[in-house]
Amino acid sequence: MTTSGIIACKPAELEGSGQREEVGVEDTSVSGRLYRANKDVVRRPDEPYVVDDIAYDSEADRNADPCTSRDCMWPKSSDGLVYVPYFITNEYSDRERAVIERGLQSFSSSTCIRFIPWNSSHKDYIYIKSDTGCYSYVGRLDNGQTLSLKRLGCLYHDIVQHELLHALGFKHEQCRSDRDQHIRVLLQNVQSGLEYAFDKIATLNQGTPYDYNSVMQYHKYAFSKNGEPTMEPYPDPNVPFGTATEMSENDILRVNRLYKC
Repeated sequence: MTTSGIIACKPAELEGSGQREEVGVEDTSVSGRLYRANKDVVRRPDEPYVVDDIAYDSEADRNADPCTSRDCMWPKSSDGLVYVPYFITNEYSDRERAVIERGLQSFSSSTCIRFIPWNSSHKDYIYIKSDTGCYSYVGRLDNGQTLSLKRLGCLYHDIVQHELLHALGFKHEQCRSDRDQHIRVLLQNVQSGLEYAFDKIATLNQGTPYDYNSVMQYHKYAFSKNGEPTMEPYPDPNVPFGTATEMSENDILRVNRLYKC
């Protein structure tokens, strides 16, 4: 399993979320936004165990095998489409809800995934709420599963797609099984305690290439403690990466291959 993205609209900045500071590309990337939104958050006892932006039932689940081996995919209907019910809490404004729904519907034009409003007949569904930061479980769980999009910090098109790709079963690009052939992780520059963000996982890559432009790829300074890169492309260190603002073609291809669209 892997991660990536596509489409051609800029991520929507929300009015009322504070004046935006002019920052470098790395701070407007998905990983930059996720880092700011999740930095120093204090989670409540009733929230899941969260590593970076991925939720687990407990700390013991952190190093589990890719979830598709445990049948975490959303089921396909007889019409060939994959219906994923969702419920959005009423804490969002109309404009904030529109950003979320735009991300949900962006899958319809290029994949067989259809996010549909939840009703009482649906057993499994995604429960979208403004919790402490941005996070999602990986793949389908039993019953309702929380996907957090905090009102201040998480409501961007690319972040919505990123978290939804987690919910569909995808991990971060820099963690995929073949990453060492394409990217070097420079742990000496990573903030202490955040090394887990670069754990390599036995992902199922769907026969697709490593994608520097994936919406699941973090930028080169992600979690840097000294302003030096924490990742560099290999063998060409000058390849740009981690700047996606929406799903790439490979992200879409992986969804379609995983779900046999």
